Amino acid sequence: MLTKEEKSVLRSRLFKHLDGIVTCPAAYELYKHGVTEYLLTHEKAQLKDLALHFKANDGYLNVALRTLCSQGWLTQKVDNKNNTVHFSINQNSAKAFKFFPIYEEAALLLKFSENYSSRKFEVTPFLKLESLYKNLQNKFNASVTSVEENEILQQILTHIEGIIVGPTLVLLGMNGMFHKYFMQTKFKAEEFHSDPDNFSRLLDILTDLKWFTKNNDSYEFTHTGLFFARRASAYGVTVSYIPTLRKLDKLLFGNPKIFTINDANNTEIHVDREMNVWGSGGAHTAYFKVIDEIIINLFNKPINEQPKGIMDVGCGNGAFLKHLFNIIENQTLRGKMLEDYPLLLIGVDYNEAALKITRKNLVQSEIWAKVIWGDIGNPEALSTDLKNKYGIQLNDLLNVRTFLDHNRIWETPKITTILNTKASGAYAFKGKRLNNNLVIASLQEHFNKWKPYINKFGLLLIELHTVAPNLVAKNIGKTAATAYDATHGYSDQYIIEIDEYMKAMENIGLISTENSFRKFPNSDLATVSINLFKPV
Repeated sequence: MLTKEEKSVLRSRLFKHLDGIVTCPAAYELYKHGVTEYLLTHEKAQLKDLALHFKANDGYLNVALRTLCSQGWLTQKVDNKNNTVHFSINQNSAKAFKFFPIYEEAALLLKFSENYSSRKFEVTPFLKLESLYKNLQNKFNASVTSVEENEILQQILTHIEGIIVGPTLVLLGMNGMFHKYFMQTKFKAEEFHSDPDNFSRLLDILTDLKWFTKNNDSYEFTHTGLFFARRASAYGVTVSYIPTLRKLDKLLFGNPKIFTINDANNTEIHVDREMNVWGSGGAHTAYFKVIDEIIINLFNKPINEQPKGIMDVGCGNGAFLKHLFNIIENQTLRGKMLEDYPLLLIGVDYNEAALKITRKNLVQSEIWAKVIWGDIGNPEALSTDLKNKYGIQLNDLLNVRTFLDHNRIWETPKITTILNTKASGAYAFKGKRLNNNLVIASLQEHFNKWKPYINKFGLLLIELHTVAPNLVAKNIGKTAATAYDATHGYSDQYIIEIDEYMKAMENIGLISTENSFRKFPNSDLATVSINLFKPV
């Protein structure tokens, strides 16, 4: 068994792997195009001047540079009042930039893997991955001149390790290798793959990382391997954005709208949505217990004070609706009255793949629900559809959402007052940087649309947040904020600091009720919040 201290070390490595998946391509592209050399020469620069000099898209360039800030290699200063962003070098910049060429092979592997399936073990990309791993071992002895340089080198090498193990863990996890049968017994490569010779070479890499032991041709999980296998879904969301990360060259210095052109089936091409749903579904379970108390209290009230049902906009894989139904059925008074007072369950999503997965999972669980298409940015249309098609009043439902409102389609706010917020995030729409004050105003206008439909039972939210890069840089290995910022920044999503989020909601008259507010972790590094908001 792993000790608490050993688990803490491994958890830190996991966070550094996530850092690496997003930092590697950003650092390499900024190095390749001369941005890092320019910063070393000039010591500081405004974002707009960098964008002009390098003919870059300022929105996504801002995201990439913020990534380096969160790793401790640059310093960012955001002035929302004057709508400027400045970057300056610090004591780590030259030391880190010196090693950026080491990222090249890993960055090229991300690009090369575009031509192969993320669900199958295929020999050609594996050979490049194997070569990267072998070369990685050789770089542990790279020339360093100080303890500080060595720390940065190890940070970068761990980033590259993340490029190797992140997609590998997700591939194995989504294909069932981390089923309890494999995790509890010895197994051979041929039990899992039709090409056991090459697949065993992949397992040998993980064995070298001490995730397996090998005896003759049999493998067995170590406690370290079990730790990572059980957390494979923690890599899922970040890895699902590799289609975006491998295109950073174009996003930063070319056509920023390359992902707005979808195929005839309206398939998203910037993210592997099925993988994203798989990864986020695993992550959501960590917060479900906190929700239970709110749900149990609500559905233990007199029946005339209870919602008629629950609507989950952005239902993902249906896990949240399934969890809520099971809690209500088994732990509340409403659960004993379902024959007389059925619980209306409505799953809504903008993505057809997510709707398909939700339907399948709920049917398999023998849970009745309506699963429909809808846009989180248009509650009026949702209300009309529910009323006209199903005779359901949106206001009679408890509205719930998990990690969704930050992913609304951008609408320029119609503000009448000038905000001056302290939001530090890097936000873009189709490559153009957005003023942080406008992002907060947009958030407020978005939730104002929902106020008429949540005045009875409220809006139960689990939401994702950013953390200021200077704080992240002081806590490397303790947060996934760098990965969240990058993947969401490049894909036009708008995660803001918890304090700014709560202030914005209060400003429009939405108050967290019934002592529902929670944040995770319960510190300044919090990237997740839970609230039951109601209009005052």
